[in-house]
Amino acid sequence: MRTTTLGVNGPEVGVIGLGCMGMTYAYDMNAKRDEETSISVIRGAIELGATLIDTADVYGPYTNEELVGRALGDGYRDRAVLSTKVGLEVSNAAPAAGTMPGLVKNGSPEHIRTSIDASLRRLGTDHVDLYILHRVDPEVPLEDSWAAMAQTVTDGKARAIGISEASVEEIELAQAVHPVTAVQSELSLWTRDRLSDVVPYCEEHGLAFLPFSPLGRGFLTGRFTSFDQLPADDMRRRLPRFQQDNLKANLAIVQRVHDVAERVGATPAQVALAWVVAQGQRIIPIPGTKTPKYLRDNVAAGDLMLSGEDLMMLDSAPAASGGRY
Repeated sequence: MRTTTLGVNGPEVGVIGLGCMGMTYAYDMNAKRDEETSISVIRGAIELGATLIDTADVYGPYTNEELVGRALGDGYRDRAVLSTKVGLEVSNAAPAAGTMPGLVKNGSPEHIRTSIDASLRRLGTDHVDLYILHRVDPEVPLEDSWAAMAQTVTDGKARAIGISEASVEEIELAQAVHPVTAVQSELSLWTRDRLSDVVPYCEEHGLAFLPFSPLGRGFLTGRFTSFDQLPADDMRRRLPRFQQDNLKANLAIVQRVHDVAERVGATPAQVALAWVVAQGQRIIPIPGTKTPKYLRDNVAAGDLMLSGEDLMMLDSAPAASGGRY
C-alpha cells in the first residue's frame, strides 16, 4: 500500500488505516461479537500495511481498547501505529452536541491524566503513538485540556497528540500550547464540510487529517437501501441521515459512487475511500470493519488512483440530506 506520514515528522503509515469501534460498540449491538475474527482483522490490517489502528476509551466503554490490546500481542504492537482517544464519557444525560447519543464531554485535566493510565493498562502498552482529545469540552478552557494532553507526551505516555472535530480556531489555540500532530473529523462523500477550512489548514501546516466514517457509516457501499435493513439495536437508527425520507434522497450519492466504480472496475467502497485519500497529502481514512473480506476491500483502495474526471463526477454528487447527529 502507498504510505504517508502522521504529520511532517511522524511515523510512516499506510494511506488507509483501521477504525476498531464497530468491533465492540455502536453498530448492530445485538450481534454476537466474534473476538477471534476481530483480532484477525486487526492483525491482518497491519500485515497488509494499514498500520494506523484507531480506538478510544469510550468505545464499549473500555472493551474496544481491551480487544485492541489483545490483538497487538505476539509482536504486533511494534508494527502498529496506535491511536486512542479521551474526552467523552458514557452517560444517561442528554448527549453532547456533535456526538452520538449517550455521550457527554469531559475535557478536565484530571480526567485526561487518569484516563491515559487506564488506557495504557487496557491496551497492554507503555505508550500510544497518538493520543486524541475526542471532543473539545466547552466547560473547560481548551488550553487546560491541551496542557494535560501535552503532559502525556512529556511523561512518555504518548508520542504525539491530536484533536477531534475541532475548528481551525480551536486547532490554532491548541497549537499555541503544544504541537498538534493530527486532526480527526468526519469526511466522506456525504460529509464534506471540513474541506473548506480544516483540511486546507492541515495541508498548509503539515498536520495529518484522519477521517472517520469515510464510508458514510457503511451507507456509501450500497449496503442499505431502506431503514428497515438496519439492525434492530443499531445506533444508525437514531441518526437523521438514515431516516427513511433522507435515506431515499441520499441514495443519489450512492448511485454516483456506483457509476464511478463501474467505470474504473473497483468496488463502491474502494471508490469512496480513494476519493477521501485524494483530498490531501496526509489524509488517512480509518474505515471500520469486522470481517477479513471487507478489510481486504478497504485496503485495496490505498492503491486506487482516480482520474480527474472520476473525481469531478464524485465532487458533483449532491449534498447529503439530514444532519450527522
